[in-house]
Amino acid sequence: MSQRSGEARAFWVLRLVTYTIVLVIGYIVFDIVYHGAGTLSWEFLTGMPRKSGSEGGILPVIVGTLCLVLGTVIVALPLGMAGAIYLSEYAKQNRLTRTIRLAIVTLAGIPSIVFGLFGLGLFVIFLKFGASILAGSLTLACMVLPIIIVASEEALRAVPQSFREGSLALGATQWQTIRKNVLPYAVPGMLTGSILAVGRAAGETAPILLTVAAFYLPKLPKSIFDQVMALPYHLYILATQLPDVNKVRPMQYGTALVLLILVLGLNLAAIIVRSRYRKKYRW
Repeated sequence: MSQRSGEARAFWVLRLVTYTIVLVIGYIVFDIVYHGAGTLSWEFLTGMPRKSGSEGGILPVIVGTLCLVLGTVIVALPLGMAGAIYLSEYAKQNRLTRTIRLAIVTLAGIPSIVFGLFGLGLFVIFLKFGASILAGSLTLACMVLPIIIVASEEALRAVPQSFREGSLALGATQWQTIRKNVLPYAVPGMLTGSILAVGRAAGETAPILLTVAAFYLPKLPKSIFDQVMALPYHLYILATQLPDVNKVRPMQYGTALVLLILVLGLNLAAIIVRSRYRKKYRW
């Protein structure tokens, strides 16, 4: 009886913690939507900022964020998936491989400001890219690359070993086995983890603060070597650097709502991709 009562108490504690987390997150989302919905308009989304960003629209901010996200995906997605395929399917399981995996997991937990300093030193100063979309995208790619590798490798490991053995027994090469019998079933998990990692990159401030983000730049970028405004840094500026906080509060909530929609959109895309692939490939 005591064991059952202990399990019941643990169950209710876990339920209480879960409900508390959901309520807190729900309140934050409701507060942003409630105060920011009135700010959203065509002029706000397509207009140029004025008076250091305290008035006008946020079109350059949205475009800059999308450029950074696109650059991050182009660099990090193929590298992360290729690295995961090599570690899972080709690399020998020895001490060196275990050390590499440990390093990758460690990198995944490093604070984002460290990646910002790394990007500043390597891409901005040493490689002389300057504060630019290229430097910012490469920095964000370095930040999310360990997460993509870990998520992709876990998805590959989830595919039953019998799929590989059966294909090899029929005379297929290792790459044919991976391409036809492993990747179709692992892609949902790989893409889900990758998109969630990119969603995290879209909301980061510290890396772009040191490599690409501009305080006030009311124009659209023309090349990958241009500096841009970005939603996380623009929100930080609105919240901390402008004197009249009450005047810019609608801009703060409107910008926060746009950033929230972008991140939720990426998460929704991950759910849709995973759902479609799981319906197509089942075992």
